[in-house]
Amino acid sequence: MVTVSEAEDAVKKLLEYIEGTAQREGLIDTPNRVISSWREIFSGYDESAAEILDSTFNGEGYDGIVLLKDIEFHSTCEHHLQPFKGIAHVGYIPVDRIVGISKLARIVDMHARRLQNQERITKGVADDLEEHLSPLGCAVIVEASHGCMQCRGVKKQNAVMTTSAMRGVFFDKAEARSELMQLIRN
Repeated sequence: MVTVSEAEDAVKKLLEYIEGTAQREGLIDTPNRVISSWREIFSGYDESAAEILDSTFNGEGYDGIVLLKDIEFHSTCEHHLQPFKGIAHVGYIPVDRIVGISKLARIVDMHARRLQNQERITKGVADDLEEHLSPLGCAVIVEASHGCMQCRGVKKQNAVMTTSAMRGVFFDKAEARSELMQLIRN
């Protein structure tokens, strides 16, 4: 395991590579600030879906779609260490148990706060809902803009990537998918 001091030394080396020095006044405390900010940005490694989705409630016979839409998130591309951000729409149809709505946002954040790609976030959230809630179906749609496309390479400022994972009735039944999409658009 790398120590905090070793991580700060690595950042200092990167600053020296970029600027030629890490001793300029504005850079002296940068290694500490970077490592401190990374603790928060990458805090998803310290969380688990089992802990987030551990408390459920009696659904009292509710069998409609539960949807939390426009969940904003920030993540970091594992390929270029560039930020990407967007929104996620997370829905499920409960069988017996429901989960507190904040848990849906927390599960998105848990996945986003890791070195990631958008496809893995989408699939991971759906996998966790399926495993821990055992719903009739679940759906995750993620829309994001990627820094690695905006500030380097093709430099497309307005491109938005969309990924989806449909499970259970949302995969099997067009009517369920259609109702979900209508709810997201409204």
